[in-house]
Amino acid sequence: MTEIEHRIRQALTNLNQQVKGMSASGEKPNFVPLFAEIDALTRQLPSQTAPELLHYLHKKSYEKARLFLEGRDAENAAGNCGHQ
Repeated sequence: MTEIEHRIRQALTNLNQQVKGMSASGEKPNFVPLFAEIDALTRQLPSQTAPELLHYLHKKSYEKARLFLEGRDAENAAGNCGHQ
C-alpha cells in the first residue's frame, strides 16, 4: 500500500467512525472537510493505482474503497454500475 493509499484508508476509517458515532451522540459532524481531504488525496494517486479503487473513490463509494484498502474487497456487494 502506498503512503497516499494509507492516508486515504485513514480518512475513510475516520469517516466511518464519525458516521457510526452520529446516532450515539445525536450530533451532526461537518463532513465537508473530510470529503475534501479524500478528494485531494484521490487526485494524488498515481496512474497505476488499482482500477477498482479509483472507481470506488471517483463514484464516492467510500465504504467500498475502505474495504478494498483493508483487503476485504470480496465483501463488497455489486453496485448498479455492474462493478462490485
